[in-house]
Amino acid sequence: MRAHVRSLVDAAWFKRLIVLLILVNGATLGLETWPEVLAEHGTALRALDRALLWTFVAEIALRLYAYRRAFFRDPWNLFDLAVIGIALLPATGPFAVLRVFRVLRVLRLLSAVPSLRMVVTGLFRALPGMASISLLLALLLYVAGVVATKLFQQGSPRHFGDLWTSLFTLFQIMTGDSWSTIARDVMEHQPYAWTFFIVYILVSTFIALNLFIAVAVEALEHGSGRAREREGGEREEGAPAAAVPAPARPVDAEVLAELRALRGEVAELRRALPR
Repeated sequence: MRAHVRSLVDAAWFKRLIVLLILVNGATLGLETWPEVLAEHGTALRALDRALLWTFVAEIALRLYAYRRAFFRDPWNLFDLAVIGIALLPATGPFAVLRVFRVLRVLRLLSAVPSLRMVVTGLFRALPGMASISLLLALLLYVAGVVATKLFQQGSPRHFGDLWTSLFTLFQIMTGDSWSTIARDVMEHQPYAWTFFIVYILVSTFIALNLFIAVAVEALEHGSGRAREREGGEREEGAPAAAVPAPARPVDAEVLAELRALRGEVAELRRALPR
Protein backbone atom coordinates (compact mmCIF):
# COMPACT_ATOMS: atom_id res chain seq x y z
CA MET A 1 0.00 0.00 0.00
CA ARG A 2 2.76 2.45 0.94
CA ALA A 3 4.57 1.72 -2.33
CA HIS A 4 1.43 2.61 -4.31
CA VAL A 5 1.01 5.88 -2.40
CA ARG A 6 4.66 6.72 -2.97
CA SER A 7 4.38 6.08 -6.70
CA LEU A 8 1.31 8.35 -6.70
CA VAL A 9 2.96 11.33 -4.99
CA ASP A 10 6.07 10.90 -7.15
CA ALA A 11 4.11 10.74 -10.40
CA ALA A 12 4.70 13.63 -12.81
CA TRP A 13 0.98 14.19 -13.40
CA PHE A 14 0.35 14.44 -9.65
CA LYS A 15 3.07 17.09 -9.24
CA ARG A 16 1.69 19.05 -12.20
CA LEU A 17 -1.78 18.90 -10.63
CA ILE A 18 -0.45 20.30 -7.35
CA VAL A 19 1.28 23.15 -9.22
CA LEU A 20 -1.98 23.92 -11.02
CA LEU A 21 -3.92 23.97 -7.73
CA ILE A 22 -1.33 26.29 -6.18
CA LEU A 23 -1.75 28.68 -9.10
CA VAL A 24 -5.53 28.53 -8.77
CA ASN A 25 -5.24 29.20 -5.03
CA GLY A 26 -2.99 32.18 -5.71
CA ALA A 27 -5.55 33.55 -8.17
CA THR A 28 -8.39 33.20 -5.64
CA LEU A 29 -6.37 34.98 -2.96
CA GLY A 30 -5.70 37.80 -5.40
CA LEU A 31 -9.38 38.09 -6.31
CA GLU A 32 -10.26 38.47 -2.64
CA THR A 33 -8.39 41.82 -2.64
CA TRP A 34 -11.01 43.27 -5.02
CA PRO A 35 -13.96 44.58 -2.98
CA GLU A 36 -16.38 44.27 -5.92
CA VAL A 37 -15.43 40.66 -6.62
CA LEU A 38 -15.47 39.81 -2.92
CA ALA A 39 -18.93 41.30 -2.46
CA GLU A 40 -20.35 39.34 -5.38
CA HIS A 41 -18.45 36.04 -5.19
CA GLY A 42 -17.03 36.08 -1.67
CA THR A 43 -18.83 32.93 -0.52
CA ALA A 44 -17.69 30.92 -3.55
CA LEU A 45 -14.11 32.16 -3.25
CA ARG A 46 -13.92 31.27 0.45
CA ALA A 47 -15.40 27.83 -0.22
CA LEU A 48 -12.88 27.21 -3.01
CA ASP A 49 -10.07 28.41 -0.75
CA ARG A 50 -11.06 25.96 1.99
CA ALA A 51 -11.36 23.12 -0.53
CA LEU A 52 -7.89 23.83 -1.89
CA LEU A 53 -6.47 24.04 1.63
CA TRP A 54 -7.80 20.61 2.57
CA THR A 55 -6.52 19.25 -0.74
CA PHE A 56 -3.04 20.44 0.22
CA VAL A 57 -3.48 18.90 3.68
CA ALA A 58 -4.37 15.59 2.04
CA GLU A 59 -1.31 15.84 -0.20
CA ILE A 60 0.98 16.44 2.80
CA ALA A 61 -0.64 13.52 4.61
CA LEU A 62 -0.04 11.22 1.63
CA ARG A 63 3.62 12.26 1.47
CA LEU A 64 3.99 11.70 5.20
CA TYR A 65 2.50 8.23 4.85
CA ALA A 66 4.66 7.41 1.83
CA TYR A 67 8.02 8.62 3.18
CA ARG A 68 7.51 8.42 6.96
CA ARG A 69 10.73 9.62 8.66
CA ALA A 70 12.39 10.40 5.35
CA PHE A 71 9.79 13.13 4.88
CA PHE A 72 11.37 15.22 7.64
CA ARG A 73 14.87 14.91 6.21
CA ASP A 74 13.95 17.02 3.17
CA PRO A 75 13.96 20.78 3.95
CA TRP A 76 11.41 21.43 1.19
CA ASN A 77 8.96 19.04 2.83
CA LEU A 78 9.38 20.93 6.10
CA PHE A 79 8.76 24.18 4.24
CA ASP A 80 5.50 22.84 2.78
CA LEU A 81 4.46 21.53 6.18
CA ALA A 82 5.09 24.93 7.80
CA VAL A 83 3.16 26.81 5.11
CA ILE A 84 0.15 24.51 5.37
CA GLY A 85 0.37 24.54 9.18
CA ILE A 86 0.17 28.35 9.21
CA ALA A 87 -2.87 28.20 6.95
CA LEU A 88 -4.63 25.85 9.41
CA LEU A 89 -4.32 28.26 12.34
CA PRO A 90 -7.61 29.92 13.41
CA ALA A 91 -8.26 33.19 11.62
CA THR A 92 -10.87 34.64 13.97
CA GLY A 93 -10.65 36.89 16.99
CA PRO A 94 -7.09 37.86 17.92
CA PHE A 95 -5.79 35.56 15.16
CA ALA A 96 -7.66 37.36 12.37
CA VAL A 97 -4.40 38.91 11.17
CA LEU A 98 -3.17 35.42 10.31
CA ARG A 99 -5.55 35.37 7.35
CA VAL A 100 -2.98 37.52 5.58
CA PHE A 101 -0.48 34.66 5.76
CA ARG A 102 -2.70 32.47 3.59
CA VAL A 103 -0.89 33.96 0.62
CA LEU A 104 2.19 32.03 1.76
CA ARG A 105 0.62 29.00 0.13
CA VAL A 106 1.64 30.48 -3.22
CA LEU A 107 5.26 30.11 -2.09
CA ARG A 108 4.81 26.36 -2.35
CA LEU A 109 5.65 26.86 -6.01
CA LEU A 110 9.25 27.16 -4.82
CA SER A 111 9.21 23.52 -3.75
CA ALA A 112 6.88 22.24 -6.47
CA VAL A 113 8.78 23.64 -9.48
CA PRO A 114 12.30 22.14 -9.80
CA SER A 115 13.77 25.19 -11.57
CA LEU A 116 12.58 27.53 -8.80
CA ARG A 117 13.88 25.11 -6.19
CA MET A 118 17.29 25.17 -7.85
CA VAL A 119 17.34 28.98 -7.84
CA VAL A 120 16.46 29.20 -4.14
CA THR A 121 19.02 26.51 -3.27
CA GLY A 122 21.69 28.41 -5.18
CA LEU A 123 20.84 31.63 -3.37
CA PHE A 124 21.10 29.93 0.01
CA ARG A 125 24.43 28.48 -1.06
CA ALA A 126 25.60 32.01 -1.89
CA LEU A 127 24.75 33.41 1.56
CA PRO A 128 28.28 32.99 3.03
CA GLY A 129 29.82 34.96 0.18
CA MET A 130 27.06 37.56 0.37
CA ALA A 131 27.66 37.96 4.11
CA SER A 132 31.28 38.96 3.46
CA ILE A 133 30.22 41.44 0.78
CA SER A 134 27.52 42.81 3.11
CA LEU A 135 30.15 43.43 5.78
CA LEU A 136 32.33 45.22 3.21
CA LEU A 137 29.37 47.31 2.08
CA ALA A 138 28.46 48.19 5.69
CA LEU A 139 32.01 49.36 6.35
CA LEU A 140 31.95 51.44 3.18
CA LEU A 141 28.61 52.95 4.13
CA TYR A 142 29.80 53.82 7.64
CA VAL A 143 33.04 55.43 6.47
CA ALA A 144 31.24 57.39 3.76
CA GLY A 145 28.59 58.45 6.28
CA VAL A 146 31.17 59.86 8.68
CA VAL A 147 32.98 61.68 5.85
CA ALA A 148 29.75 63.08 4.36
CA THR A 149 28.55 64.30 7.77
CA LYS A 150 31.83 66.13 8.36
CA LEU A 151 31.85 67.67 4.87
CA PHE A 152 28.19 68.53 4.23
CA GLN A 153 26.63 68.92 7.67
CA GLN A 154 26.54 72.71 7.53
CA GLY A 155 25.61 73.11 3.88
CA SER A 156 22.87 70.44 3.72
CA PRO A 157 21.56 69.58 7.19
CA ARG A 158 18.42 68.06 5.66
CA HIS A 159 20.41 65.21 4.10
CA PHE A 160 23.59 65.14 6.20
CA GLY A 161 22.65 66.74 9.52
CA ASP A 162 23.88 63.82 11.63
CA LEU A 163 25.36 60.36 11.15
CA TRP A 164 22.03 58.48 10.97
CA THR A 165 20.60 60.96 8.47
CA SER A 166 23.77 60.68 6.39
CA LEU A 167 23.61 56.86 6.44
CA PHE A 168 20.01 56.91 5.25
CA THR A 169 20.82 59.44 2.53
CA LEU A 170 23.82 57.41 1.34
CA PHE A 171 21.72 54.25 1.27
CA GLN A 172 19.17 56.11 -0.83
CA ILE A 173 21.94 57.22 -3.18
CA MET A 174 23.21 53.63 -3.37
CA THR A 175 19.81 52.53 -4.72
CA GLY A 176 19.92 55.31 -7.32
CA ASP A 177 16.87 57.10 -5.91
CA SER A 178 17.07 60.88 -6.58
CA TRP A 179 20.83 60.95 -6.08
CA SER A 180 21.26 63.76 -8.60
CA THR A 181 18.78 65.94 -6.70
CA ILE A 182 20.68 65.41 -3.45
CA ALA A 183 24.02 66.06 -5.13
CA ARG A 184 22.82 69.29 -6.77
CA ASP A 185 21.39 70.48 -3.44
CA VAL A 186 24.79 70.01 -1.79
CA MET A 187 26.65 71.50 -4.76
CA GLU A 188 24.78 74.80 -4.37
CA HIS A 189 26.92 75.40 -1.27
CA GLN A 190 29.97 73.25 -2.12
CA PRO A 191 30.53 73.13 -5.90
CA TYR A 192 33.17 70.39 -5.73
CA ALA A 193 30.94 67.99 -3.78
CA TRP A 194 30.26 66.13 -7.02
CA THR A 195 33.61 64.34 -6.66
CA PHE A 196 32.44 62.66 -3.45
CA PHE A 197 29.17 61.49 -4.97
CA ILE A 198 30.76 60.16 -8.16
CA VAL A 199 33.38 58.16 -6.25
CA TYR A 200 30.79 56.87 -3.78
CA ILE A 201 28.41 55.74 -6.53
CA LEU A 202 31.22 54.05 -8.47
CA VAL A 203 32.39 52.11 -5.42
CA SER A 204 29.03 51.28 -3.83
CA THR A 205 26.84 50.63 -6.86
CA PHE A 206 29.08 49.62 -9.74
CA ILE A 207 31.47 47.51 -7.64
CA ALA A 208 29.96 46.36 -4.35
CA LEU A 209 26.42 45.67 -5.58
CA ASN A 210 27.72 43.92 -8.69
CA LEU A 211 29.71 41.64 -6.39
CA PHE A 212 26.38 40.41 -5.00
CA ILE A 213 25.24 39.57 -8.51
CA ALA A 214 28.53 37.81 -9.29
CA VAL A 215 28.32 35.66 -6.15
CA ALA A 216 24.68 34.78 -6.83
CA VAL A 217 25.34 33.89 -10.47
CA GLU A 218 28.33 31.73 -9.52
CA ALA A 219 26.25 29.88 -6.92
CA LEU A 220 23.44 29.32 -9.42
CA GLU A 221 25.84 28.00 -12.05
CA HIS A 222 27.44 25.71 -9.49
CA GLY A 223 24.04 24.47 -8.37
CA SER A 224 22.84 23.86 -11.93
CA GLY A 225 26.07 21.98 -12.69
CA ARG A 226 25.60 19.74 -9.64
CA ALA A 227 21.98 19.17 -10.63
CA ARG A 228 23.00 18.11 -14.15
CA GLU A 229 25.64 15.77 -12.73
CA ARG A 230 23.09 14.27 -10.36
CA GLU A 231 20.57 13.80 -13.16
CA GLY A 232 23.27 12.23 -15.32
CA GLY A 233 24.20 9.83 -12.53
CA GLU A 234 20.57 8.87 -11.97
CA ARG A 235 20.13 8.35 -15.71
CA GLU A 236 23.17 6.11 -15.84
CA GLU A 237 21.96 4.14 -12.84
CA GLY A 238 18.51 3.73 -14.34
CA ALA A 239 19.76 2.83 -17.82
CA PRO A 240 19.94 -0.83 -18.75
CA ALA A 241 23.38 -2.28 -18.49
CA ALA A 242 25.28 -2.35 -21.74
CA ALA A 243 25.77 -5.70 -23.29
CA VAL A 244 28.99 -7.16 -22.00
CA PRO A 245 31.02 -8.54 -24.87
CA ALA A 246 31.54 -12.24 -24.69
CA PRO A 247 35.05 -13.28 -23.77
CA ALA A 248 37.26 -14.07 -26.68
CA ARG A 249 37.48 -17.72 -27.56
CA PRO A 250 40.72 -19.38 -26.42
CA VAL A 251 43.33 -19.61 -29.12
CA ASP A 252 43.94 -23.08 -30.41
CA ALA A 253 46.84 -24.92 -28.85
CA GLU A 254 48.38 -25.50 -32.30
CA VAL A 255 48.51 -21.78 -33.02
CA LEU A 256 50.16 -21.15 -29.66
CA ALA A 257 52.72 -23.86 -30.35
CA GLU A 258 53.55 -22.32 -33.72
CA LEU A 259 53.98 -18.91 -32.14
CA ARG A 260 56.38 -20.33 -29.55
CA ALA A 261 58.37 -22.10 -32.27
CA LEU A 262 58.54 -18.92 -34.33
CA ARG A 263 59.72 -16.95 -31.28
CA GLY A 264 62.43 -19.53 -30.67
CA GLU A 265 63.65 -19.30 -34.28
CA VAL A 266 63.84 -15.51 -34.03
CA ALA A 267 65.86 -15.83 -30.85
CA GLU A 268 68.31 -18.26 -32.56
CA LEU A 269 68.73 -15.88 -35.51
CA ARG A 270 69.57 -13.04 -33.12
CA ARG A 271 72.24 -15.17 -31.45
CA ALA A 272 73.66 -16.16 -34.82
CA LEU A 273 74.03 -12.60 -36.05
CA PRO A 274 77.43 -11.01 -35.45
CA ARG A 275 77.48 -8.41 -32.73
